[in-house]
Amino acid sequence: MKQGRMFMALALTALLAASAVGAARVEAATKKSPAPATATAKKSYAFRQFTGLVTALDKSTLTVEKTGKQAKTVVFARHAEMKTTGDLEKDARVTVYYRDEDGRSVAHKVVVKAAPLAAAR
Repeated sequence: MKQGRMFMALALTALLAASAVGAARVEAATKKSPAPATATAKKSYAFRQFTGLVTALDKSTLTVEKTGKQAKTVVFARHAEMKTTGDLEKDARVTVYYRDEDGRSVAHKVVVKAAPLAAAR
């Protein structure tokens, strides 16, 4: 009978010790120094894309409008080395690949989509 009580007391002590060690590890993990501000403000070098119709076009900007339930108009600055696939003109359906640079959208590549068959007739 005494052995049973001693075993229970020993098991309880081991359990409490293990939970204290686990709590210390969790506390140590949460007390790590916060990530530097530069890591959270890290630039994304991947291209984003936006598809719509060209509404305005000049040598320094490109305006593309998306219609539908979530209509949106975006003005893109043209990158000095912007690549264009197809004939870029007003009312053309395009996909613009861009990056956000210094708070503005800069177009790096524009792909002009083929006109639908219904519009060609």
